Amino acid sequence: MLKSLYIKNYALIDSLEIDFESGFSVITGETGAGKSIILGALSLILGQRADAKSIKQGESKCVIEGYFDISDYNLTEFFENLEIDYEPTCLLRRELLSSGKSRAFVNDTPVTLSDLKELGSQLIDIHSQHQNLLLGDTRFQMQIVDTLAGNKKLLKEYQAAFDDYKKAQKALDDLRNLSKRGKEEEDYLRFQYESLKTVALKSGEQEELEEELETLNHSEEIKIALYKIHSLLTDDEHGIVTALKDSLNTSQSLVDIYPKSEDIVQRIENSYIDLKDLGTEVERMGENIEFDPERLSLIQTRLDTIYTLQKRHSVDTIAQLIAIYEDLEHKIENIDSYDEQLEAIEKDLLLKTEKMLVLAKQLTDSRKAITGKFEKELVEKVAYLGMPNVQFKCEIIAEEQPNLYGMDDLLFLFSANKNVPLQPVAEIASGGEISRLMLCLKSMIAGAKALPTIIFDEIDTGVSGEIADKMGIIMKDMGTKMQVIAITHLPQIAARGKAHYHVYKSDSDDMTTTNLSRLSDKERLEEIARMLSGTTMTEAAIQNAKVLLGF
Repeated sequence: MLKSLYIKNYALIDSLEIDFESGFSVITGETGAGKSIILGALSLILGQRADAKSIKQGESKCVIEGYFDISDYNLTEFFENLEIDYEPTCLLRRELLSSGKSRAFVNDTPVTLSDLKELGSQLIDIHSQHQNLLLGDTRFQMQIVDTLAGNKKLLKEYQAAFDDYKKAQKALDDLRNLSKRGKEEEDYLRFQYESLKTVALKSGEQEELEEELETLNHSEEIKIALYKIHSLLTDDEHGIVTALKDSLNTSQSLVDIYPKSEDIVQRIENSYIDLKDLGTEVERMGENIEFDPERLSLIQTRLDTIYTLQKRHSVDTIAQLIAIYEDLEHKIENIDSYDEQLEAIEKDLLLKTEKMLVLAKQLTDSRKAITGKFEKELVEKVAYLGMPNVQFKCEIIAEEQPNLYGMDDLLFLFSANKNVPLQPVAEIASGGEISRLMLCLKSMIAGAKALPTIIFDEIDTGVSGEIADKMGIIMKDMGTKMQVIAITHLPQIAARGKAHYHVYKSDSDDMTTTNLSRLSDKERLEEIARMLSGTTMTEAAIQNAKVLLGF
């Protein structure tokens, strides 16, 4: 339950701090006094979007804090998931800055707005006038029936199965599309694949062939150059190797008489051995260079094939062609295995469909099981609120295709008068009738679900007198199961509250502020009398107020 609310620098509120009671409480005040401002501030700690314009003029920051008792709400797991220490009491705080930024906290730990909203939805249900429009929404109608049927766990299981079914259906559709496109492209892909497979490309092949081609094209030049090098190295009269041999013999003759010549011997000997080997190698290389027109033609043909494939596939290297070949091979393997894959996914979809349909039938059965009791109880409650001839039917319509709520659609049919056929509630009910219907539905949900706190924002629109008094009795009865706060203009409802709060404006020399205070018994009597008589409080109004309050 909401234990206290603190608001600082929000709209017309300078600073406001108020404690709330358990049970049924009421908030009253003149039109325009600021009741909507207080609700707006409260909605911020429930995760609603913020606007920097909400900050009190001249201030740079506003703060809203709500202090809640959550000991009975089984929220331990939620706090663990957020990695926040769980306490039986919880502080929600929202800060708005003039820069437009907003910060949210739970027990002084920063949280995201979505986390704050999720937690807030489990703490307070604000029922405003526009929420009456939900009565015509089949999803809202379904939520009511499922709440009364106790389908929370079953619906969660079904929706998980429905999600699995949708994913499997999408996987099957995607694979069918791939298979269709694959079959359409199969001939072309196989042609591309075979053209690459036949060539049997090897990594590094292109560079080797281009190098060999260059050699063959210049074989005569290369052979002459190598012969010249060999001659310069090994000629018997003027060759470098011959000269080194003479130098080596001369230096060796010095060793005995000039020891320092040993280093000269070693270096000349190394050069002699190296260049002698080089001469032999150059001679062999020259002998291996031969112009081979058949080999030249073969290489040119092979390279032409490679260049043609590269141009066709818009690539520059054999490595890229090999990658294309492997990709084509993979695609063709997939095409060949599509039938097998489709069969596996179809079996998986069948299993998931069967599981989903079993749960959907359980949902349908549970809804049908409570509709008779639901219709009877709602008619009794609404008749109590001044519609003795009301008719109501919860029609469950079988759907051909599954949806998020099963295989059902729902329609609330309503008639307030005799001999008037049942019609969809959104098409026929007046504002006052919808208000009474919604109050009855909320009271029934409260009995089944035990909502933590519910705030009714002028749910009494369109009613008065005895009906308003009965609506007050229903809200007071709801207050025995949960915390209920009603914002009202009707004295009959205001008199039923356990605690009475008053919203009012006060003026100073330079500003107007909105305030909220809890009324004493005497102040409450005067407020109820004012609501009965208007601006001029009469003795008769005071006496009537005493009767309403039981004084």
